[in-house]
Amino acid sequence: MIIVGELINASRKPIAEAIKNRDASYIQQVAKDEQASGANYIDVNAGTFVGEEAEYLKWLVQLVQAVVDSPCCIDSPDPKAIEAALAVHKGPAMLNSISLEKDRYDAFIPLVSGTAHKVVALCMSDEGMPETAEARVKIADELINRLVKKGLTPDQIYVDPLVQPLSTNYIFGVEFLKAIEIIMNNYPGVHTMCGLSNISFGLPLRKFLNRTFGIMAIDRGLDGMIMNPLDKEFMASIIAAEALRGTDAYCMNYLQAYRKKLLE
Repeated sequence: MIIVGELINASRKPIAEAIKNRDASYIQQVAKDEQASGANYIDVNAGTFVGEEAEYLKWLVQLVQAVVDSPCCIDSPDPKAIEAALAVHKGPAMLNSISLEKDRYDAFIPLVSGTAHKVVALCMSDEGMPETAEARVKIADELINRLVKKGLTPDQIYVDPLVQPLSTNYIFGVEFLKAIEIIMNNYPGVHTMCGLSNISFGLPLRKFLNRTFGIMAIDRGLDGMIMNPLDKEFMASIIAAEALRGTDAYCMNYLQAYRKKLLE
């Protein structure tokens, strides 16, 4: 499972305050905590700072990479902001995200074509957000084929079938899960990724829903999550779910986590 730590996001009030006040030590401590808890990538997002996003993203990337060796997931709908952050990022990053929206696709594709960057491919087009599994897979198919033609390998592509709030339509959870299974079965080497917490928006006991949905998605083949790695119970459940699904050979990851007391 590829874990993208979601906590350095300007939509979260403590992070927005830290960015505004240039509190480098707070940001860096969050990054260190996320890596220590198992994050493979550290998400950086400054999207609430309109007009200043690019500069803040560059600053966040430099802060994070000064204290952890995990690469960043550079998170912005603005390709120009991502390009600015990439200018200071050391090594391949994960870029979140490209879509089939024409303007966004055309501006984003030069950032990934011919590079070693990973890319989150969001199942969204100019027609809007897909509601069914079939609509999601149709977009995923076109994105995957376009990206491969631009020189990316399947391993670089993380399809995000778009988690939408269950509170707005009761089918959204089931249709997402169906899409994950189809994509993972039909596109060998391609990964899947999602912003998991969207499923519980507007509902009480969000952690309970997020954790349960995450385990259900793992059973369908999901192999990447944008989540809070400091949620120890959820992280332990992910390790157990992968062992039970047969994606943890000889339960080595499970046993290693047990020895490190990560399952308690």
